[in-house]
Amino acid sequence: MPSDYEKDAYPKPPQQTPVVEKKTSLPNPADILSKVFYYSVDLPVTAFRGAIESLKSKNKLVYYHQKFRRVPYLTDCEEGDLVCYYEAEMQWKRDYIVDQAVLKIVQERLQACRYREGESYEQNCAKELKLFEDVAKNFNTCYGDLGYPPTARKCLMKQKDRMIKAQGQSA
Repeated sequence: MPSDYEKDAYPKPPQQTPVVEKKTSLPNPADILSKVFYYSVDLPVTAFRGAIESLKSKNKLVYYHQKFRRVPYLTDCEEGDLVCYYEAEMQWKRDYIVDQAVLKIVQERLQACRYREGESYEQNCAKELKLFEDVAKNFNTCYGDLGYPPTARKCLMKQKDRMIKAQGQSA
């Protein structure tokens, strides 16, 4: 600002908010309670949690997905063991989902190669095309024609029929 400005036209704002004067010398009970709570509850809990988290971070194993232990197949279950049947069914469903994901990934790679190469994809994407055909054939061999809903028992029966047919052709 220039030094010759009109002081009445532009008054300076107050420098500080006025301080309220205390009427008593006793401390505020809310301040006392908040400090008691902080030192008796908050500080110990925070320190304990920090110690636990530091121990966990030292022993932390990085997993990007949940790992399940392999359970016996349906053929390994005892007759009438419903828990084993259920576990085998859930294991089969996880395997089915994984196989679907593998097929989808291989298919996406083939589509990306087709898009990238254009009309000459058959020549330049032969490796991806062969891989897709093999994966699709294996998926169809295992899970094709199971009907809805696909289950481990239906898949086992399909495998049994396929084995009987192969034995009949070899004999």
